[in-house]
Amino acid sequence: MPMLSLRLAKPTVFVDIKRIPGLDGITTRDGLLSIGALTRHADGAVSPLVRDHAPLLRAAYRHLAHAAVRNRGTFGGSLALADPAAELPACCVCLDAEIIVNAVSGSRVVAAPEFFRGIYETALGKAELISRIDIPVLTNGWRWAFDEASRRRGDFAIAGVAVGVRSSGGIIAECRVAFCGLEAAPRRMSVVEEALRGVCLEDEAGIGAAVGRLDGHVEPLESEEYPGWYRIAVARALLTRGLARLGDCGAADEA
Repeated sequence: MPMLSLRLAKPTVFVDIKRIPGLDGITTRDGLLSIGALTRHADGAVSPLVRDHAPLLRAAYRHLAHAAVRNRGTFGGSLALADPAAELPACCVCLDAEIIVNAVSGSRVVAAPEFFRGIYETALGKAELISRIDIPVLTNGWRWAFDEASRRRGDFAIAGVAVGVRSSGGIIAECRVAFCGLEAAPRRMSVVEEALRGVCLEDEAGIGAAVGRLDGHVEPLESEEYPGWYRIAVARALLTRGLARLGDCGAADEA
């Protein structure tokens, strides 16, 4: 439906998949949070399983579009569309999710970083559909934040950030960073992640230097309204703010 609204597709046949069993619902198994492709955003936003096992998604849902979209839109639909400004693809990349794709010939698993290939471009074949998304449940002190900037609440993101940190004594041991709205497709920002390791969350200079590594390592989306340099500046500010929240034990996972 988003492709129709954007006048990017003119299909001659519609196939309603709502009645296919097993494509919705949220479950846990073997250290994974499994989300059916037809799970509506409104259901994911209030799911206790999402709250307990994927707090990054819970934080991102607060920024996702408007109520009408959340009530009808689905998790799998957001991934299949692959809008660069969408929140859930960036979260899936940040969480190292796996996307299960089905066809008449069988099923296959695609890692989230390999699934998104560009603006409205994915690894889906013409006769394939997403059946579910498997997200590893990360414990051992991982904490998460999501933030984004848009002209108005619910509008497309100018830039957004999904960030996770595992720290010890305030020192970052591991981190994950992915953006939406910044480039044509979400990806882990390894150059920034590497720069952040070993930095104290309260070290403003160290955080600033690591975040500054974005410059020269991204290919930002360009538009007359939001030129690339502006998107990078917004992305830097959002990541800095997200890391500050993670340094405040009471504010993380609630961004």
